[in-house]
This record gives sequence, C-alpha cells and structure tokens, in this order.
Amino acid sequence: MSIPDAPIKRRKLSDDVQAHLLDLIRGSGYAPGDQLPSERELMRTYEVGRPAIREAMQNLQRMELIEINHGERPRVAEPSFTRTVGQMGETMRHLLKHSPANLEHLKEARVVFEMEMARMAARESTEEDVSRLTRIVDRQEASNPDSKDFLIYDGHFHKEIAAISGNPIFASLSEAIFSWLTHFHVDLVRKPGLEKLTIEEHRGILAAIAKGDPKAAAKKMSDHLYRANALYHRDEDRPEKEKLEDN
Repeated sequence: MSIPDAPIKRRKLSDDVQAHLLDLIRGSGYAPGDQLPSERELMRTYEVGRPAIREAMQNLQRMELIEINHGERPRVAEPSFTRTVGQMGETMRHLLKHSPANLEHLKEARVVFEMEMARMAARESTEEDVSRLTRIVDRQEASNPDSKDFLIYDGHFHKEIAAISGNPIFASLSEAIFSWLTHFHVDLVRKPGLEKLTIEEHRGILAAIAKGDPKAAAKKMSDHLYRANALYHRDEDRPEKEKLEDN
C-alpha cells in the first residue's frame, strides 16, 4: 500500500514553549495569582528567543490561563467559568450561523435547561429571591418595549432564576445561551408587539416559583419558551413538549 503524500509541518518554537509552560503551570504547584518566571529566565531555561516566549505567553493569555500586565511578570489566572463561556461567543456565532441543525439542538437544550432551572427555583427560592425576580419584571415592564433595556431585563430574569440554584455554572450557562440567541438569532428571544405577553408569562413563572410549585413553574417556563418562536408550535414538536412537562 502506498503512503499518501502529506508534508509534515514543523512545529514552531512557540508551540514547544507553550507546551513546557503548560507543564510548568500544571505540575509545579503554581496557584492562581502566582507569578511565573520572567521572560529572561524562560529564554535562558528553554534557550529560545524573546519572540517565541511572547507568542507562547499570548496564546496562554487567550486561553485565560495566565494574566499579563505591563511591567509585571505573568501570573496564573484565576479560573472563571463565566469568562470561559464568554470566549465561546465567536465560535457559537459561526456554529449558529452556518448550521441550522445545531440551532435546533440549542433551542431544544434551552427548553430542557430552563424548565429544570424553574423547578429548582420553585423548590429553593427564598423571599429575597422572589423579591429580586419581582423587581426585574417590574423594571422590564416599566422600560420602553423598543429599547435594549427590555431585552436586557429579559435576560436578567432567566439568569436570576438559574442563580437561585446556588450553582454559578447554571447562571453562566443561562446568560450565555440567552446572549448567543440574542446576538445571532434575536427573533428567538424577542417578538416585536408581544412584549405585554412576555411580561404576563414572566409573572406567571414568578408566581409559580413564589408558591413553591415546581411542576407549575416548569410548565409555565415551557409554555413561555415554546410560544417564543413559531417553530415550537409545530405539531411534530408537541409530543416532545408534553414529554418534558411530565418529567
């Protein structure tokens, strides 16, 4: 069997430096906030020039693994799930723009996720949580329906429901999903002329959470999200919706 012609690309020095730095961060006991060796020390240790060191450092900075401030040695970055999810924005833009199937998957995932967040909120919410959600809905209702504020409060409402769980990852995911749909398919989170209905649905979800009724909260959330896009009203989607509501 013949071997296909395929040139082997030579690795750049910066790739090797990056691999060594990753090993250094992972295996040498560095904690978030700790300083890494200086450029000069790394140049001497790895026997490479400054450009290779800087390119490797910039790559690690883009990966949110280190922080670089002018005049200081690089530091190991504090881990942040919110920042990491935010970095996925451009990738999601590409995915949602060029893959209708993935958009459908995201919408389905959002319904399942938001229903569970509503259930958890109904089980775990405090009076303070309910008051916070009420203030958000009040501010959304008082805002100009044509302004950005209306949509911003919409996102805040869903994020705060997720935050009631006490799990910051849920809150970050809620914010990210809403942001992706807002920036790349705003019609999925906002229907001009139906702002009053949106407020009514938000108050219905809030009422179920305040009563501590997980089943009602999940159903109200499901109805809200399925109504938000005409796609969710197609007959072939109904069995799946009913299955979700029975869980």
